[in-house]
Amino acid sequence: MKKKIPEFRNEEEEFEFWSKADSTEYLDWSKAKRVKLPNLKPTLRTISIRLPVSMVEDLKVLANQRDVPYQSLMKVFLAERVAQERTVRRKRA
Repeated sequence: MKKKIPEFRNEEEEFEFWSKADSTEYLDWSKAKRVKLPNLKPTLRTISIRLPVSMVEDLKVLANQRDVPYQSLMKVFLAERVAQERTVRRKRA
């Protein structure tokens, strides 16, 4: 018999609980099913970053050529580089 999952007052309380609890004591993962959540949007955080004016102008030109907003293009470039760095680190480990 698995333990009963407690009631939570808010997400913060739930986060605290699951960050310390062993989920296998509460859930039977052998009965779990994979699901796709296509409408789930990631949590976003606004940041400030100082870039040279020339770099921003170059980004705007590249973005215009691709018909996308320059900030979206920056996110794509950054995501690609982060993925590349993670791959390199895994190979070294």
